[in-house]
Amino acid sequence: MGSPSQSTVTLRDPVHGDIELTREEVRLVDTPQFQRLRGVKQLGTTYLVFPGALHTRFEHSIGTLHMIDRLADAVNKNARRSPDSCRGINEEERRLLRFAALLHDITHIPFGHNIEDQTGLLPRHDSPDRFEAVLGTGELSEVLDELKIRDEMLSILAGRGEEMPAFMRQALSDTIDADLLDYLRRDAYYTGLELRYDSRVADYFRIDRATGEIFVDCEKEGMLREDIVSELMRLLETRYHFSERVYYHHAKVAAGALLARMVERAMVRGALTADQLQESTDQSLLDYLGRVDLDDPQSNSRMRRFSNRFARRKLPKRVLVLPYYLNRGVQEDLLGQYFTPGSPDARVAWEAAVEEEARASLDRDIDVIMYCPARDMQLKEARTLVRMPECRERTRPLSEFTEEIPRLGDLQESYLRLWRLYIFTSETELDARRSLQSICAAHLPGCVNALRL
Repeated sequence: MGSPSQSTVTLRDPVHGDIELTREEVRLVDTPQFQRLRGVKQLGTTYLVFPGALHTRFEHSIGTLHMIDRLADAVNKNARRSPDSCRGINEEERRLLRFAALLHDITHIPFGHNIEDQTGLLPRHDSPDRFEAVLGTGELSEVLDELKIRDEMLSILAGRGEEMPAFMRQALSDTIDADLLDYLRRDAYYTGLELRYDSRVADYFRIDRATGEIFVDCEKEGMLREDIVSELMRLLETRYHFSERVYYHHAKVAAGALLARMVERAMVRGALTADQLQESTDQSLLDYLGRVDLDDPQSNSRMRRFSNRFARRKLPKRVLVLPYYLNRGVQEDLLGQYFTPGSPDARVAWEAAVEEEARASLDRDIDVIMYCPARDMQLKEARTLVRMPECRERTRPLSEFTEEIPRLGDLQESYLRLWRLYIFTSETELDARRSLQSICAAHLPGCVNALRL
């Protein structure tokens, strides 16, 4: 950071270069709640597959502030070009947006997507209740009060409190927003993947003067700006390729399955609370899970096995893989029976039944985990509002233009094909896993397995 005598503080970011923070923003950054984000990796367990993926929510939050500023510059430039139909972002709105960008991930817990999306024991990190709880406690709460921005932050980040112009929320919680524009570039940098987008896409954003909504103008002189549509699609396709190659990589999923099961068992037993998770870093959570006492020798033994396997990267092996394209007729039944949020009993009972049969058949103890990394693989990445030549008088979500943009329809179908339900095991011997595969398949009648052992 720069000298305390300066009016701003400069951080050197490997992705965007120098980023300046105001003294007010530094006060937020220096709170314990924000500093905790240094210990929460942006991509969770991905570092076990891509060793460079050690970047954290801390630097991503700083980068999102940089991108929100870039969007504000573009919006204001476009407003000067079309003052009758577009509005700009004034200095107070920019100030609030920069604060919100810093705090947009403040509620993230360690390995949060694995825990929240799979176990259902916690509401999502971006739920209003989570924001109200975190923004209302500790030193962060005191700074928000002193800066007189608590209500505005709750409105932008949680949709509660005083009403704000629509673009204030959209700029940080839309499909294509400042958050996405930072993490796609940052994730590519740290995973080493050559997946990029043209940063000029930020220049296409405008704010409708009548509605206050942010949108991308894909029309000029009655004609479709195909270059702009192409850049939007490149962003969505880049996001898809990251999902395919990184976010849902099978080894990352296996590591997530171990973690989710450890956290779930600890929470069900009352040995781990939501408040503890919110205060944890990646390492402090792993350390705690490695020594937690569940008041049951068998449960403790399983927890130690899982903890040791994670620490040594001895990840569980796949036994069954049930993809959407082979199981679309039973997908909803599987989700309803085994993955109802907050109701793990049926899944735990299924695992216990398979383990018991495997023990009798193979004459040894085997751990079995049923895991679904995401309930819903629908393409959320098409909510961004656009203005097209055929509907020039109003904006519409990009998702409504699949006929005009065939690549968008293809991408929606591709996302569906990413959905998978996995059965993992601790067993490493191939013949034993083949036997276990038959046992698991018999316990899931009507399902089609894609994995050949």
